[in-house]
Amino acid sequence: MAKVTIDGHTIEVPTGTTILEAARMIGGPIVPPAMCYYSKLKTTGGYCRTCIVKVSKGSEKDPRPMPKPVASCRTTVMDGMEVQNITSPDLLEARAGVVEFLLLNHPLDCPICDQAGECHLQDLGYENGKSKTRYEFDRREFEPIEIGDKIKLHMKRCIHCFRCVKLAEQLTPERFQGMLNRGDHSEISTYIKHAIDNEFSGNMIDVCPVGALTDKTFRFKSRVWFVNPEDAHRNCSKCAGKARIWLKGEEVLRVTARKDKYGEAIDWICNECRFDKKKTSDWVIEKPTHIDRHSVISMNHYESLKDLKQDVDKQQKQLVNKKVNLGQGALNPNNSI
Repeated sequence: MAKVTIDGHTIEVPTGTTILEAARMIGGPIVPPAMCYYSKLKTTGGYCRTCIVKVSKGSEKDPRPMPKPVASCRTTVMDGMEVQNITSPDLLEARAGVVEFLLLNHPLDCPICDQAGECHLQDLGYENGKSKTRYEFDRREFEPIEIGDKIKLHMKRCIHCFRCVKLAEQLTPERFQGMLNRGDHSEISTYIKHAIDNEFSGNMIDVCPVGALTDKTFRFKSRVWFVNPEDAHRNCSKCAGKARIWLKGEEVLRVTARKDKYGEAIDWICNECRFDKKKTSDWVIEKPTHIDRHSVISMNHYESLKDLKQDVDKQQKQLVNKKVNLGQGALNPNNSI
């Protein structure tokens, strides 16, 4: 076991645990953001650098600080290590530079992107980025391509996190896509536009942290905050059958994997569940999905009638207080028009 302190919070973790995993065990705002790391996929992490932290003390045996920020998803904890994340202004400034770099070629597609409202890059830019960019050159341009009958790739939105490549290597029988070219010309693609066709290829859409890989059956149908996510299941011979269905009225607009608070899939689902089962009669609906209240998806989303009643009562009280304040202001003789 190793004892590590992250932003003043001390925890004892098994030997071999990374700093990011230790921070997630503690939880809260001290958890570094991560765009490429995915706990259920091996060898992920170390590509995006958004999870960098400052190691102010290496260990009890060697207390010297590490000379530069390190990727918390790839750096293992040492006994006595002390780490700074949100408590280091220098580190936050360095992370803002990483975010600026990720956004160099990213287009302002948010108004038309299906990922808007649940995009990790939007959250990252809002929480850790800057309001302006210093980049003055033309951005990369790619035409959207079909990499399967149900998946569309917008390469200009890609941040090269490699999640889709790792998933194809570890979950599907064959990997057809990979990183082509080098430097500013790098792109995820398939050789000779080979179509990706296997039973679990749709999970690439779930692991993509941006809107680079989109579900063609859901494209431009609705914004995510206008639909209601519900946890549901069905008997499936190919996967666990546990999914999240997104309803607009009685219509199932899309089906995704259930995700944890870090946006990672809890169970992989097959393409039949994802693309073919679009009727409420195909599913046994369990309950409304728990949505973190900081998310825009939580708009008009209530997990119980009690929550709805509390929100309505709160709005009515605010309206009454506003009317009272307006009335008092009108009666005040010192007020002038």
